[in-house]
Amino acid sequence: MGQPITVTVRAGASPDVRFFECDRSLTGMAIEVYTAESPIGARPPDVLAKRLLDAGAVKVTIYSNVATVEAPADVWPELEPKATFTIEHLFEFYGDDAGWSFEARGVEPEISKVQ
Repeated sequence: MGQPITVTVRAGASPDVRFFECDRSLTGMAIEVYTAESPIGARPPDVLAKRLLDAGAVKVTIYSNVATVEAPADVWPELEPKATFTIEHLFEFYGDDAGWSFEARGVEPEISKVQ
């Protein structure tokens, strides 16, 4: 089992944007950009982007240790704690046998308890 990621959140200049700064890198040197129309693979940044898009984000950009998430300003009160939780727990489970996600382990994440 991996360790949780420490996340610091800050608002962008636009009310639609939040920056989630992590204590470890999520990608290499490539900038990864995702929308609902994007083909999404199975690498950790891909999985994170899919989870954030499923939670209500409209665009996710991941570069190194920062995930920039765009969503309508009115959904941020609910989305911000969910996004933080999702990022914090991205690497807790890993490996082909153990699975590295809640889904692979058959566990329902307790996002609803995050306030």
